[in-house]
Amino acid sequence: MTRYLRERTLFGPLIKVEPSSDLGLCVVIPARDESESLLQSLASLRACDSTTGSAEVIVVVNTSETDSSEIVARNAESAALARDWAAEDGNGRLRFHILEAHGLPRKHAGVGLARKIGMDEACRRLERVGRPDGVIACFDADSRCDPNYLAEIESLFRIDEAAQACSIHFEHPLEGDEFSSEIYHAITDYELHLRTYVNAQRFAGFPFATQTIGSSMAVRCVAYQAQNGMNRRQAGEDFYFLHKFTPLGNVRELNTTRVIPSPRASHRVPFGTGRAVGERINEGGPCLTYAPASFLDLGEFFGRLDDGFESKFDHLPDSIGAFLETQAFSERLSEIRANVTNAEAFRVRFFRWFNAFLVMKYLHFARDRYHPDVEVTEAARWLLEQRGEPAPLSARELLLRWREIDRTRSAAAPPVADLCRRGR
Repeated sequence: MTRYLRERTLFGPLIKVEPSSDLGLCVVIPARDESESLLQSLASLRACDSTTGSAEVIVVVNTSETDSSEIVARNAESAALARDWAAEDGNGRLRFHILEAHGLPRKHAGVGLARKIGMDEACRRLERVGRPDGVIACFDADSRCDPNYLAEIESLFRIDEAAQACSIHFEHPLEGDEFSSEIYHAITDYELHLRTYVNAQRFAGFPFATQTIGSSMAVRCVAYQAQNGMNRRQAGEDFYFLHKFTPLGNVRELNTTRVIPSPRASHRVPFGTGRAVGERINEGGPCLTYAPASFLDLGEFFGRLDDGFESKFDHLPDSIGAFLETQAFSERLSEIRANVTNAEAFRVRFFRWFNAFLVMKYLHFARDRYHPDVEVTEAARWLLEQRGEPAPLSARELLLRWREIDRTRSAAAPPVADLCRRGR
């Protein structure tokens, strides 16, 4: 048993059935107050193309110690229905395990803890069959996927031995009979915000710009343990989890398959897709995102890093200068310089400090003091124009174009990966 499994897990083994000797991929699904949508999610996975090795789906039906007996009973019934469904004949190389975790502590109960329980169990099963290089994928109880989802995840990590984690391409449904037109309109705006946000970071020269959607990411078992596993955050767990890996330079983008997350509204978490959709429907008005001016300032700052090893950062944009003062930048800069011997290593160490968390912190600072938010369509059009492209008018057309751009991005490591390896 590894040190992580001895010291960092919350439970002992939860699945009694022995894993197949060729197990190489586990998909983990947290589920709470789900029934029909969970079964549809599981059916989507069962319909996937077969993988070379065996795969498992681990569902963690969870409730909090503060939940009523009615909620606990409803979730237990959902778990029973899922077990009955899983017992049906299906893909012989894909097993389904339905776990129940009731009465979780109020302080931590939520999606992060549920993911951790399932991912820890997946880790334990992969280690049991001697596959520390096996893969743990995150999915959601209301998501769907393309038929090649499992096979493409397996293929990416088999071919690219250096890959530690990946972000998987996602596309919310934009039309249909399942949801109201208001929901489809709201999710179009919100997904456009997500894509504009990450692509604006790329435009500014941030090397670790990565989509972090809980239902659309995967990680190697050994890397999961090395980074101390999943956190127990009740929201934003995906952002904090995947961005533990991005500065290491071995996070990939898997764009040859697709996860289809639900666009439904939800108020069970303080932020995220469900919350954003609900607020858009209730409050109306335009969908806002960070101002292009903030990314222009950020890009000017990043553009001077090659000189930062020896020179001063003079005449920085006002928003950058003021923000850096709040971060004790002079002391941090001295520390970085003291631990590197060349400009290349300086850049690597700098971005390990000025990481995705600090980028977001800066954007909030700039929004509140210098560059107010703008309509998401305005920012998305501006960003397309920087690529030399004519910008369509509607949010839907903009989103479809940005989806196409993201789908055709290379799945290879970003250029900074080589710098990270050489700069260690």
